[in-house]
Amino acid sequence: HKSNFPKKFYTRDFAMATLALVQECLLALKDRTGSSLPAINKWIESEKKTTIKKHVMRTALKRGLETGVLIQVKASYKLSPEAKKAAPKQAAPKKKAPASKKTTTT
Repeated sequence: HKSNFPKKFYTRDFAMATLALVQECLLALKDRTGSSLPAINKWIESEKKTTIKKHVMRTALKRGLETGVLIQVKASYKLSPEAKKAAPKQAAPKKKAPASKKTTTT
Protein backbone atom coordinates (compact mmCIF):
# COMPACT_ATOMS: atom_id res chain seq x y z
CA HIS A 1 0.00 0.00 0.00
CA LYS A 2 1.07 3.58 -0.52
CA SER A 3 1.42 6.05 2.29
CA ASN A 4 1.89 9.80 2.37
CA PHE A 5 4.89 9.55 4.70
CA PRO A 6 8.42 9.09 3.44
CA LYS A 7 9.54 5.49 3.80
CA LYS A 8 12.22 6.24 6.42
CA PHE A 9 9.63 7.62 8.87
CA TYR A 10 7.24 4.79 8.14
CA THR A 11 9.77 2.07 8.98
CA ARG A 12 11.12 3.90 12.04
CA ASP A 13 7.73 3.90 13.80
CA PHE A 14 7.36 0.17 13.24
CA ALA A 15 10.94 -0.34 14.37
CA MET A 16 10.28 1.51 17.64
CA ALA A 17 7.18 -0.57 18.37
CA THR A 18 9.06 -3.72 17.41
CA LEU A 19 12.00 -2.73 19.60
CA ALA A 20 9.62 -2.43 22.56
CA LEU A 21 8.34 -5.94 21.79
CA VAL A 22 11.89 -7.26 21.57
CA GLN A 23 12.74 -5.69 24.94
CA GLU A 24 9.67 -7.29 26.51
CA CYS A 25 10.62 -10.61 24.93
CA LEU A 26 14.21 -10.51 26.20
CA LEU A 27 12.98 -9.68 29.71
CA ALA A 28 10.56 -12.61 29.59
CA LEU A 29 13.06 -15.13 28.19
CA LYS A 30 15.78 -14.16 30.72
CA ASP A 31 18.50 -15.93 28.77
CA ARG A 32 21.90 -15.04 30.22
CA THR A 33 23.71 -15.34 26.90
CA GLY A 34 21.02 -13.54 24.89
CA SER A 35 18.22 -14.80 22.67
CA SER A 36 18.51 -15.68 18.99
CA LEU A 37 16.37 -14.13 16.28
CA PRO A 38 14.30 -17.34 15.79
CA ALA A 39 13.69 -17.52 19.56
CA ILE A 40 12.56 -13.87 19.64
CA ASN A 41 10.23 -14.42 16.66
CA LYS A 42 8.82 -17.60 18.22
CA TRP A 43 8.09 -15.80 21.52
CA ILE A 44 6.37 -12.90 19.74
CA GLU A 45 4.23 -15.33 17.72
CA SER A 46 3.18 -17.35 20.76
CA GLU A 47 2.72 -14.51 23.29
CA LYS A 48 1.56 -11.60 21.12
CA LYS A 49 -0.14 -13.64 18.36
CA THR A 50 1.56 -11.60 15.64
CA THR A 51 4.42 -11.99 13.20
CA ILE A 52 7.01 -9.37 12.35
CA LYS A 53 8.45 -9.11 8.87
CA LYS A 54 12.17 -9.72 8.50
CA HIS A 55 13.07 -6.22 7.32
CA VAL A 56 11.15 -4.57 10.17
CA MET A 57 12.78 -6.85 12.75
CA ARG A 58 16.23 -6.24 11.28
CA THR A 59 15.67 -2.46 11.41
CA ALA A 60 14.45 -2.66 15.01
CA LEU A 61 17.46 -4.74 16.12
CA LYS A 62 19.83 -2.41 14.29
CA ARG A 63 18.23 0.60 15.97
CA GLY A 64 18.45 -1.12 19.35
CA LEU A 65 22.17 -1.69 18.84
CA GLU A 66 22.70 1.94 17.75
CA THR A 67 20.87 3.39 20.75
CA GLY A 68 22.61 1.06 23.19
CA VAL A 69 19.45 -0.73 24.33
CA LEU A 70 20.60 -4.08 22.93
CA ILE A 71 23.92 -5.88 22.90
CA GLN A 72 24.76 -8.38 20.17
CA VAL A 73 26.45 -11.59 21.29
CA LYS A 74 27.37 -13.66 18.22
CA ALA A 75 23.96 -14.28 16.58
CA SER A 76 21.95 -13.44 19.71
CA TYR A 77 20.73 -10.26 21.34
CA LYS A 78 20.43 -9.29 24.98
CA LEU A 79 19.42 -6.17 26.88
CA SER A 80 22.14 -3.80 27.98
CA PRO A 81 22.50 -3.28 31.76
CA GLU A 82 21.01 0.25 31.44
CA ALA A 83 17.96 -1.11 29.59
CA LYS A 84 17.48 -3.79 32.25
CA LYS A 85 17.45 -1.14 34.99
CA ALA A 86 14.97 1.07 33.12
CA ALA A 87 12.68 -1.76 32.00
CA PRO A 88 11.34 -2.98 35.39
CA LYS A 89 10.37 0.58 36.36
CA GLN A 90 8.64 1.04 33.02
CA ALA A 91 6.93 -2.38 33.01
CA ALA A 92 5.52 -2.27 36.54
CA PRO A 93 2.05 -0.70 36.36
CA LYS A 94 0.95 1.42 39.27
CA LYS A 95 -1.34 -0.58 41.50
CA LYS A 96 -4.49 1.08 42.70
CA ALA A 97 -5.27 0.77 46.36
CA PRO A 98 -7.98 -1.88 46.80
CA ALA A 99 -11.34 -0.40 47.61
CA SER A 100 -12.08 -0.90 51.29
CA LYS A 101 -15.18 -2.91 51.91
CA LYS A 102 -17.67 -1.20 54.14
CA THR A 103 -19.40 -3.48 56.58
CA THR A 104 -22.81 -2.56 57.78
CA THR A 105 -24.11 -3.86 61.06
CA THR A 106 -27.80 -4.18 61.70
